[in-house]
Amino acid sequence: MASERQPRWKRRAYNIAALREEARRVLPRPVFDFVDGGAGDEHTLRRNVSAFDDVDLYPRPIGGSASRNLSTTLFGRRISMPLIVPPTGLAGLLWPDGEAASARAATKAGSIYSLSHGSVCSLEKLAETGVEPRWFQTYIFKDRGLTREMAARAEAAGYEALIVTVDTQLLGNRERDIRNGFIIPPRMSAREIANMSTKLGWLWRMRRTIPSITFGNYRRTDGEDLTTLAQRMLTLPDPGMQWRDIADLRAVWKGPLLLKGVLHPADAAEAVANGVDGMFVSNHGGRQLDGAASALDALPRVADAVAGRAAVLLDGGIRRGTHIVKALALGADCCTIGRAQFWGLTVAGEAGVTHALDILRRELDLTMGLCGLADIPSIGPDVLARPGKAVRELAAAAAAPPAGNGADDTIEPVPETGGPAGPEPTRYGDWERKGRAIDF
Repeated sequence: MASERQPRWKRRAYNIAALREEARRVLPRPVFDFVDGGAGDEHTLRRNVSAFDDVDLYPRPIGGSASRNLSTTLFGRRISMPLIVPPTGLAGLLWPDGEAASARAATKAGSIYSLSHGSVCSLEKLAETGVEPRWFQTYIFKDRGLTREMAARAEAAGYEALIVTVDTQLLGNRERDIRNGFIIPPRMSAREIANMSTKLGWLWRMRRTIPSITFGNYRRTDGEDLTTLAQRMLTLPDPGMQWRDIADLRAVWKGPLLLKGVLHPADAAEAVANGVDGMFVSNHGGRQLDGAASALDALPRVADAVAGRAAVLLDGGIRRGTHIVKALALGADCCTIGRAQFWGLTVAGEAGVTHALDILRRELDLTMGLCGLADIPSIGPDVLARPGKAVRELAAAAAAPPAGNGADDTIEPVPETGGPAGPEPTRYGDWERKGRAIDF
């Protein structure tokens, strides 16, 4: 009877895939594709999820625990489970005050919310809500003064950690957005609105919000319109960034510093050498370089290169509680949910994000119980049925004294996506059809 009293959307959204379908019903096609789509042929987008299918679990139910402790510690803060909300731009396009709604849900779930530089609300406005802990994401800008300014604003507003995204030095080829002519804010003709009879809930909810959507962290007071603002934002990040820029930011930022967009183990080792405290093993959700390694495929070698000297977060493809266990067994300290959080936000705001986190919490607890795992530290390579070479080496390294950071030639290489020095400087790319596509 209790389930009958639940809202219809919650009954239908019994897992993350079903929640995605609910979001598809709610959003206009161009907006859904902006959230859901990837770059090029979307091979990397699909591989982020399908890579988990190649990893089998090896349960040992006898000797398990009657209850499980899902909590873990990240940078000295205890969180309820190894899952946080990463920076995801334009949440305010999906639900009024979307960033605040997601942040409240993350806080109530005992997790962490990361605010995107491309958020609708400003970092100061989110801080005023009092939700915590909060992390903030930024870039290395051509104007290094702006880089330092963003860090100073985040520190003044009480953000605990700073995330530097490094894999959007050029804009990925988002062909769904090109096809749909997606622009910010969405502009819809009377005919398009008439054709969206099933999307009236979103249109009504967002009727006052859409005309005022902006990028709160970049908005000027001189009346700059959104189109001009979006075009200016495209010119700000520096595609010629170098490791010395990370070291310089490390010198001014006193809290945990993380890089987002690390796939290559050489970059992971270089990050540690430059004082980075953690990294998101990420290909930007398959939205940047189509054909890049999936986050899960890259994870073991990154974890090996880090060798426990920095936190490793798996960012990409998490749809199940089993995925979290597999990622932790392959070397991650924590996982993130980007799209799943957005799908929940689309469907029911704060309650929808809470639901997405609850789904994964229940599935994680069930997976651990069926595998005979009592707590997060008990998740290791031995829970995998057929660990690959890199995983076996991780297990061997854990049982042996540290042997340095040299690469082992027997490990199959991850596809090269750029050396430690980064790409040669080039113009920051953009592309357009009806309007300019923007990455966050």
